[in-house]
Amino acid sequence: MDELTRHVDQHSFMDAVLDDLRALRLMLEQGKIESSPRRVGIEQELFLVDDLWQPAPVGPQILGDNRDPHVTPELGRFNLEINFDPLEFRGGCLKELERQLNQSIEELASLARAHGARILLAGILPTLTLSQLTTRNMSPQPRYRALSEAITKLRGETHSLRIRGIDELMVKVKTIMLEACNTSFQVHLQVPPDQFPRYYNIAQLATAPVLAAAVNSPLLLSKRLWQETRIALFQLSVDTRRPSAYPRSSRPRVGFGDRWVRDSVLDIFREDVTRFRALMHMESTEDPFEALSHDRLPQLKALGTFNGTVYRWNRPCYGVHGGRAHLRIENRVLPSGPSVVDEVANAAFFCGLVTGLAQEHEDVTTRITFAEVKSNFQSAARSGLNAQLGWLDGESRSAPDLIRERLLPMAREGLRHRGIRTGDIKRYLDVIEKRVENGQTGAGWLLRSYSGMGGDRRRGENLVALTAATYRRQTRGKPVHSWPLAEPDEGGDWRAHYMRIEQYMTTEVFTVQPEDPIDLAANIMDWERVRHIPVEDERNRLVGLVSYRAIFSFFIRQGAGQRKVEPVRRIMKPDPITVAPETLTEEAIAVMRREKIGCLPVVQDDRLVGIVTYRDFLEIAGHVLEQQLRAGAHGPD
Repeated sequence: MDELTRHVDQHSFMDAVLDDLRALRLMLEQGKIESSPRRVGIEQELFLVDDLWQPAPVGPQILGDNRDPHVTPELGRFNLEINFDPLEFRGGCLKELERQLNQSIEELASLARAHGARILLAGILPTLTLSQLTTRNMSPQPRYRALSEAITKLRGETHSLRIRGIDELMVKVKTIMLEACNTSFQVHLQVPPDQFPRYYNIAQLATAPVLAAAVNSPLLLSKRLWQETRIALFQLSVDTRRPSAYPRSSRPRVGFGDRWVRDSVLDIFREDVTRFRALMHMESTEDPFEALSHDRLPQLKALGTFNGTVYRWNRPCYGVHGGRAHLRIENRVLPSGPSVVDEVANAAFFCGLVTGLAQEHEDVTTRITFAEVKSNFQSAARSGLNAQLGWLDGESRSAPDLIRERLLPMAREGLRHRGIRTGDIKRYLDVIEKRVENGQTGAGWLLRSYSGMGGDRRRGENLVALTAATYRRQTRGKPVHSWPLAEPDEGGDWRAHYMRIEQYMTTEVFTVQPEDPIDLAANIMDWERVRHIPVEDERNRLVGLVSYRAIFSFFIRQGAGQRKVEPVRRIMKPDPITVAPETLTEEAIAVMRREKIGCLPVVQDDRLVGIVTYRDFLEIAGHVLEQQLRAGAHGPD
């Protein structure tokens, strides 16, 4: 496509978006959007994992066998999504959502088993590594390639990402595949068009406490970050902004918003069209005004396409269902997992709380500032149930106290107002109450399990054990507050722990520069008890390697009592043999044997990212032998 054609497509697409906005305004004025019945819907995103608990990029193959139109691809080949038809928000709808979720997941799991995969519900898959987040694992649908290219063009070829939590993650990426780390459980709540601003503002207020109780994504690339790291990761992974010399005000494509909605849903759509460029285009085949003139409901596909690339955490949506147009709020905050019953409980809490707040308060915007609500959202994502949340009329409470004493009673009343069955209200909101009482969210269970396993050297094994334990517990159907902590030996097959170098390499690497004194390298070896030190230049490129043997030989040659200061470059081995993070362990061992070396620096894009030594392999061998001996002792005679 040449540049002129591309601009024509952009112009015609934006013309179609503006036509859709004008048509939506006309529909609102003419009362063509239904106010009742109220409906609730869900979307389930999920991971595919193999027998070794690693990401299984078999989504396209499963989709090839699938006959259910509700199952759709996601960005990663190891992700899928199930979209459920909306249900009327009354009676036994929550129990029916749980039944449909279990049935659909089991049917999809049957298809996955034929391709050596399992279904796993997790906000972020613990065993994901950077080497798996490349374009080769991007789903083959053209729209994902187009989206990746559009975002890359806006922000540049290389994108830096930094998240601070207990640990700190700093990486540079060249695609949007980090977004594939995230899977969510999205809840759609239909609201009356004339009350959309009121309900939307209430949904914004309700989101933080619901999220605080639902966090399930504390680990990313083996780093302990936010309680719900998805929030930070999604915003950063698809950010199209570039740094500027002056702090220009610009909004990320993924965000919570900056102000209350005042007049109608059009406020949000207009603001987004004003602020953001279209990332994807489609040829419009519909004239919405012609449809309206013939008493047909327009699909507003151009507006929907544009809206699909602006990722508000509470996103407004227009749709047509059963021959009637409606507006709904799509809550995108909730993570996938830890179990189906936990997910439905989260949905019940959100929908009940929004309804209860709407029953009790005509206008929450006069009782709390938007800045406080946005701050609550960030606090909940970072800290979960440890967050301190501001509430109406200047009140400030810990998340557990606020949820137990104020919000769960309000959510129960909201669900009763919608006619939800009494037993179902108790079933799902009791899950939230018990989770809050014992403090064991999905994130809490993951972090406590991980900390209890100990040993950064065995992090690959520990992450596999967490993944395996998550699968086993969620398939039993029990909520996370009742889960026993994961044990290190739950990962099973040792190959899952040590398949690739990146799973166990040492990432806290001590380095020197060529002009540093040899004494410095010698002292670092003594203080940190290491036998090899990589040498980097001023641009952090690996240029050499210093071994304990080289330093020992240097001091022997100097002789007793001599203290001549010499630079590291005099004894370093230049241009050492290196491996990439994704190198298979057996290949790395073969290299060390062939080259008769005891250390391999791990390099990506000319930058040192880790190191492995013969001692690492001895430790792994000893651990594997211990596992096998233990298994033999408990096996048959």
